[in-house]
Amino acid sequence: MKYVGIHTQQVRNNTKSILLLVLFPTVMLALVFAFFAILEGLNGGSGDPAYYTPFNWNNVVGEFLTTAPFVVGIVAIWFMIAYWTNTSMVRNATGARPLERRENPRVYNIVENLTMACGMNMPKVNIIDTPELNAFASGIDEASYTVTVTTGICDRLTDEELAGVIGHELTHIRNRDTRLLIVSIVFVGIMSTLTSLLLRMVWRTFLYGGDRSSRRSSNGKGGGGLIIALLIAAVLAALGYFFTSLTRFAISRKREYMADAGGAELCGDPLALASALRKISLNPALAEVKRQDVAQLFIIHPHALSGGITGFMNNLFSTHPSTESRIAYLEQF
Repeated sequence: MKYVGIHTQQVRNNTKSILLLVLFPTVMLALVFAFFAILEGLNGGSGDPAYYTPFNWNNVVGEFLTTAPFVVGIVAIWFMIAYWTNTSMVRNATGARPLERRENPRVYNIVENLTMACGMNMPKVNIIDTPELNAFASGIDEASYTVTVTTGICDRLTDEELAGVIGHELTHIRNRDTRLLIVSIVFVGIMSTLTSLLLRMVWRTFLYGGDRSSRRSSNGKGGGGLIIALLIAAVLAALGYFFTSLTRFAISRKREYMADAGGAELCGDPLALASALRKISLNPALAEVKRQDVAQLFIIHPHALSGGITGFMNNLFSTHPSTESRIAYLEQF
């Protein structure tokens, strides 16, 4: 695969970020419109002609136009808060902490040498205290760009191998991959939270509110109608979560090949990076990382070796190409 220049990849990723910023509000508004359309379709659903009213698109459009500005406003505020607090979000999700220079001057020297070689500013350096081997880059701008490594990767890799891994992560930063991934993580996180909240509301209403509301309702549908409305909203939110999760796959797997190529070029030793990937693939799993959207940041997916149906699904919808193919690609340099 031919390596694409840094500037070309930056332009591509900036374009994808803009498309995601447009796509997500569109998906949210489509779900809101579908919610009101379904409720209108269920109007008079008892089967009694006396209570039946025909489907009215004007009602759907009216409810949608009234609600849409609030939805857009809430999502925009939510997105901005999550976007600008992404550093703490990723750190909390991975258990990372700042690495002091005096604690590991070896890592700092490697990062500094590579950043000087490519003419970029020194990013922050974090570490995860775990014997597993992995690393990732994150951040949206010069103030938040961060390279994170595990203690395991520092202990097990040679200087040349570690330089290859750090060069890979610095290439992600230079390509603006990290900004694109953070946008994706924020959107998926919003839909995941909405789905979880709505399902909890359905369950709590079913347990504590449905029967009493039904008894108070004149037609016996008060509590049941609320549960149905919440259930419809939860199902639509789950669909939204699924489709926004697919944005991870819209972000091409080629980004890993490109980062491998950039890292090999930066450290000057493709075989060292190939050797590092081989070592990392033997023990990449991090129990601390529960979120799939955050897991996609790592050089090798930390759940790649998971067993059972969960591992099968993770690999089926993997955001990373196979480690074997990446190693073979590097060995052809």
